[in-house]
Amino acid sequence: MKEDIEPSENRVNEEIRTPLIIQTNKSEKVENGCYEKKQDRCMVYLSTFVAVCGSYSFGSCAGYSSPIQSAIREDLNLSIAEFSLFGSILTFGAMIGAITSGPIADYIGRKGAMRMSSGFCVAGWLAIYFAQGALALDIGRLATGYGMGVFSYVVPVFIAEIAPKDLRGALTTINQLMICCGVSVSFIIGTMMTWRMLALTGLIPCAILIFGLFIIPESPRWLAKIGNQKEFELALRKLRGKDADISEEAAEIKDYIETLEKLPKVNLFDLFQRRYSSSLIVGVGLMVFQQFGGINGICFYTGSIFESSGFPSDIGTIIYAIIQVPITALGAALIDRAGRKPLLLVSGTGLVIGCVLTGVSFYLKGHEIAIKVAPILAVTGILVYIGSFSVGMGAVPWVVMSEIYPINIKGAAGSLATLVNWFGAWACSYTFNFLMTWNSFGTFILYAAVNALSILFVIKIVPETKGRTLEQIQAAINAS
Repeated sequence: MKEDIEPSENRVNEEIRTPLIIQTNKSEKVENGCYEKKQDRCMVYLSTFVAVCGSYSFGSCAGYSSPIQSAIREDLNLSIAEFSLFGSILTFGAMIGAITSGPIADYIGRKGAMRMSSGFCVAGWLAIYFAQGALALDIGRLATGYGMGVFSYVVPVFIAEIAPKDLRGALTTINQLMICCGVSVSFIIGTMMTWRMLALTGLIPCAILIFGLFIIPESPRWLAKIGNQKEFELALRKLRGKDADISEEAAEIKDYIETLEKLPKVNLFDLFQRRYSSSLIVGVGLMVFQQFGGINGICFYTGSIFESSGFPSDIGTIIYAIIQVPITALGAALIDRAGRKPLLLVSGTGLVIGCVLTGVSFYLKGHEIAIKVAPILAVTGILVYIGSFSVGMGAVPWVVMSEIYPINIKGAAGSLATLVNWFGAWACSYTFNFLMTWNSFGTFILYAAVNALSILFVIKIVPETKGRTLEQIQAAINAS
């Protein structure tokens, strides 16, 4: 009996010590994973916020000249030619920035490039604020344009290199969202303050960016590329959290960097080798279709388009400024769910429809058919166009560009793609008035044809990059 009682007491004691709810290792990992997921991404979100202050500065520069045209011409007695130079020299500065952005970001780092770009923007805004004549205005505008050109490359690249693969698309799209916000805010507050005060507001995002760069880490992939092993692991740990397991991601990045280091160093002309042809065609091709589809001509001359069609330009411009922000935000929310290619296809289809509607409105007005319908078709077409552009073709090419290039050519290839983009922006905005003088209907049908070709390009050539690491994407493109 004693032998029977003692084992039974031991069993009771063991059962008492056993927890009522048994937690398996699997559930513990899931629970901890969820907790870590919420906590560990704070630095990624903060780093993205700091970086996209550069995107907002980009938008402020782009939207500055439109609302202050009459005031600045009156105050400084500028001729139309002088103000036209002031407006267009921004694009030339951006092209110079695009050419140098890749090598600078590779040499001094992503943070260093953003810091330098902010310095140019600050100097440019101050030159505009203190300007007493056309020369100081042009110097300031050229400096802000240079900063824009560097920002347009380095911000999406930095975000793509720090973001987890499931957030990369959405976070990179915030770049385009903040550009739209900067443009829209400049349009709106430019009607409420002097042109000098509007220039001072351009300093605010630059100040936030410069201060924030002291807090956030450098891109781990760039640190791995230059061989700074200690800082690489610290940056990755800071981005993923102190309790996160970074061994697999770190090993993947290191292996990929080691493979790329065995390849020869490349310059701009080396990009045209067969091994890089797929990624080069995708990145540059998307930039060509983005710009030559007519966006900058339509954006810069929205008011004159509405006036020509018989619709009030002030109402149309305000609607235009308001609509692009929420639609760009919608695209940011969908890009990691729907994917890059579906958004590009939907966007391209909408661009074709918008161009056709606007072209038809000018055709009806020119032949005096359905005169009352023409203005409605024009405003509908322009709003469909800008909405479609904002949801896909505006942001996704920059996302894809930041993903597809191997890190050993990212600087040179990114500079080339950004240069092509800014050249397209200049060419489209420069030729738009000439095309409209030639044939308004034909201009928009031409843009519709370019956007239709972009749909075929996306279907046949552009890869889907959703849910894959940068290393997986680049390996797949090179294999194809």
